[in-house]
Order: sequence, then structure tokens, then C-alpha cells
Amino acid sequence: LADYERELGFTAQGVPVTIVGDRVWVGFSDAIGEQIEEALTDSEAPVPSGSSPPGPTTVDVPLVGSVTLESSSLLLSTLVIGFVDGVNPCSLWVLSVLLAIVLHSESRRRVAAVGFTFLTVTAAMYALYIVGFYSALNYAGQLGPIRVLVAAVALLFGALQLLDGLGNRQTPSLSISAGAKPNLYRRMRRLSSPQASLPALLAGTVVLAVGVSLLETPCTAGLPLLWTAMLTEQGVSPAVAAGLFAAYMFVFLLDELLLFGAAVLTMRATRLQEKHGRALKLLAGSVLVTLATAMLLAPQLMTSVLGAAVIFAIAGCLAVGLWGLSRWLARRRAPAAQAGPVPPSASR
Repeated sequence: LADYERELGFTAQGVPVTIVGDRVWVGFSDAIGEQIEEALTDSEAPVPSGSSPPGPTTVDVPLVGSVTLESSSLLLSTLVIGFVDGVNPCSLWVLSVLLAIVLHSESRRRVAAVGFTFLTVTAAMYALYIVGFYSALNYAGQLGPIRVLVAAVALLFGALQLLDGLGNRQTPSLSISAGAKPNLYRRMRRLSSPQASLPALLAGTVVLAVGVSLLETPCTAGLPLLWTAMLTEQGVSPAVAAGLFAAYMFVFLLDELLLFGAAVLTMRATRLQEKHGRALKLLAGSVLVTLATAMLLAPQLMTSVLGAAVIFAIAGCLAVGLWGLSRWLARRRAPAAQAGPVPPSASR
């Protein structure tokens, strides 16, 4: 096995290890079994005279490197899931409020220092979460019930996000609780003090970022859990997993980097409104529910670009439909809220 590892450039981090030609699978699942059967069928097919066996077509992708078209469905899924995960309302709300408060110092240097430190620490914490998910699922990936458990958890998270996005106050919310917000505001205001030295400012930002990362874990845990389960399910090599992880983190941070850059350049902050937060929750919930359903009922769909595109298109349509429903519900609630309780004299 060590000879094959050196020759093919992989590390066997689990069992079983299956090698067909120059392709390697570590672990086993239904999707991996189908890929192995296809590889065996292709290897037994007769090659027309005068032609050579078709090799895997590859394309060069920034941050990822050479990617075979067979694994491009994972790249598509990584980019879409990473982007949707990045626009979650919890992290955007915290960053927008933090920048708005620090901007009162009227120091571009302080805004840049606080924003950069905050994003670096929260990104590092989030990267540790994802690596932990991947390591745990990769270790237990050969257990059949794991996929069902992951899909069930993702369905629960997705349903809670959808209910929250529709304005339901009767179910638990995955957002940062109202009780935790006053303490966050106090910590943020300390960072706007012009008397604070730069080292103290950065230390306070690190403490705030760690606390925020812990508070917003329920708001963001569903999508990376599903994504790492997809990597484990398809048995990607550590090198491919690392490349996809880099792509995930890039698109995950893209919107926050744009928000931060705009604040530093213009010295103005963009605040996330409640209606925007609800729309983002509906988008994240739709993606979670659709992907979890596909993982349970038709996991083979995620092994092709077309299948992945269809799943994300369904998620997008679901999000748009639910957004329309939420607007209709908001219009129905508005007259009742404006009317208020009926005074005793009016009921006589």
C-alpha cells in the first residue's frame, strides 16, 4: 500500500482503500460504490483501434489547482454552499454593527485594525470548526448511519432557519439571542474609545471575535456539516479536500471582506436590516433542507454537475417562493399590529 501511496500521491487515512487504475477511494459509501462500479466498467470497455483510452479531463481552478470534471460537482457545491454560508445574517450583523461603532472614532487606522483582526480571528475559528467536522466524519465515514444522522441534523437546522425567516416566534431561533446582545454592544463600544492603545484595541477585538464565534455557532453549523459530509461521502483525497477547503473559505469570507473594505474606504458602515436577515435565513434554510433531502433520498445526484445544479436550482426556487410568502404574511400581520387591542368602551 505504501508503494501505491507514493506512486499515486495519496494518504490512506481510513479503510477500505480501493484502487482502480489511477483512481483511489478511501472509505466506502453508496456513492463511492457507484463510482467504483463505473470505473470498473470503463476499464473493461474495449478501446477502438488507433485510439488511446480517454483519460480524466482536468481544468486548472484558482486556489484549487487541477480538478477533474468528475469532481467538478464538488467544486460547484463548494462555491455555492460557501457563499450561502458566508452571507448568514449572524456574522454580517455583528460585523456591520462593530464597524458602525468603531467608525465613531473617526480613525481609518483603527477601523482597519479592528476589522482585519476581527475577520482573521473569526475565520480561524470557523476553519477549526470545519476541520473538526471533516476529521470526525472522515473517521466515522464507513458507518452507514452517519449519513442519515448528518442529514437529519441538517434538516432540523434548515427547518428552524425557515421558520425564523418566516417570522415564527414560537420555535427556537438559531440567531444570537437577545440576552447576549447587550454584552456584545458594551464590548464593541469599548473598541471605539480614542484613549485605548492599539495593543489594547487588538486584544479586545480578539476576545470579542472569539466570543462571537462561539455565540453564532448554531447559526452557521448546518452548512459546513453538510459540506464536510459530502466530501467524506465521495471519498476525496486529502489534497483535493484541502483545495476545496481553501475555495470554501474564500467565498465564505468574500462578502465580509467587501463590507469591511467599503467601510475602510468610505468611512461609512452598512447596517443589516431585519428584512435582509430574514431573506438570508430563508436562503440558508432552503439550501440546507434541499441538500439534506438529496443526501437522504438521492445521494448520487451530488456526484454530477447537472445533478448538483438541479438541487441548487430547486433550493433557489424554494427560497424565492418562501420570501414571497414571508412578505405576504408580513402584510397580513401589519393591520393587526396597527389596530392593537380593542378598548373596553369600543366593545360595548
